[in-house]
Amino acid sequence: MKSGGNFFQHFPMRAVFSGELSNVLAEPGVGLTILFLWGRDCPNCDIAKAAILMARERFFWPDVRWLHCNVYDDADMATRFSLHGIPVFLFFRGSRSLGRVTSWPGADRFVAAVEQQRSSR
Repeated sequence: MKSGGNFFQHFPMRAVFSGELSNVLAEPGVGLTILFLWGRDCPNCDIAKAAILMARERFFWPDVRWLHCNVYDDADMATRFSLHGIPVFLFFRGSRSLGRVTSWPGADRFVAAVEQQRSSR
C-alpha cells in the first residue's frame, strides 16, 4: 500500500485540514471520530493501511466516523497535535479529545482501543 495507493478509495475516510477540523468535529450527530494522521511514503503508515484493508469490516462501526490528513501536506495539523511520529490516530467525541494511539499497534490492539472509546460515553 505504498504512499496510500488507492487506500482511501477502498476504505473511505473524509479528508480534513487543520483550518477546518474544529468545525468538522463540531458537526452534530456523530458518535466517535477517529482522525488518522499519516504521511506519504511513511512505511509505518503503509503498514497500518495494509492491515486495515486486509480486514476492512473490523474497522467499520456504525457510530464511528473516520477522518484523515496527510500531515506532510498540512504541517499545521502536525503542530496542532505535537506530533513526533506517524501514524497517529486521535479519538474525539464531538470536539472533546479522548486520546490517541501513536504508531500502529496491530489490528487487535487498535480495535480494542476503539471499542474502549466507543463504550465510554
